[in-house]
Amino acid sequence: MKKAAALSDLPAADLRHLLKPDVDALRPPFSTHPPRILILYGSLRQVSYSRLLAQEAGRLLEHFGAEVRFFDPSGLPLPDDAPASHPKVQELRDLSEWSEGQVWVSPERHGAITGIMKAQIDWIPLSIGSIRPTQGKTLAVMQVSGGSQSFNAVNTLRLLGRWMRMITIPNQSSVAKAYEEFDSDGRMKPSSHYDRVVDVCEELVKFTLLTRDASDYLVDRYSERKEDAAKLEKRVSLKSI
Repeated sequence: MKKAAALSDLPAADLRHLLKPDVDALRPPFSTHPPRILILYGSLRQVSYSRLLAQEAGRLLEHFGAEVRFFDPSGLPLPDDAPASHPKVQELRDLSEWSEGQVWVSPERHGAITGIMKAQIDWIPLSIGSIRPTQGKTLAVMQVSGGSQSFNAVNTLRLLGRWMRMITIPNQSSVAKAYEEFDSDGRMKPSSHYDRVVDVCEELVKFTLLTRDASDYLVDRYSERKEDAAKLEKRVSLKSI
């Protein structure tokens, strides 16, 4: 059996950028302002159950102490069908930058999320210069279905959240037969579905409070440190010519 010392030999790694976790960086002082949560929903129907669920989540998040803002996707152009300077695109990106956590609520359509939901996510890039609108932020995912219980939409949203380098919380909400779950005033009725929505909102606020002050450190990566150092070295070399 090999000794532990032999296992620590890492010839493929650049040891200048291979940093051990910094416990102090993971435990910075807590900010005192309310957690900033952005809610996106994926339907423009006059009676939109994803919007009603989003509004219900917003009320709960405010109860748990969060500051909540919604993005209305009406008027948002298709990705690549307008410049990034389009007012709705800028509004969405500004809200994403403002947020410390997000909630994505989509109907399930043809076994997946809606195009409206995907368009919103596609308009938010991984980086805009030095600004990263989603990385390190928390995310909760929810879906509404017209039929029986399904998790296709939330599974897709989880995949997208991972791609956007967000901290997607363990809990999620899938509301089956959504047309039965809301009353005539658009409020969600008491049910196990509602209880799960409460669980998700409570968990999102906790995770946001726990991670928001350390989010930059949490997404600080070896590969990016190494790449940035190489770029800096190249610039210094060019200046010396």
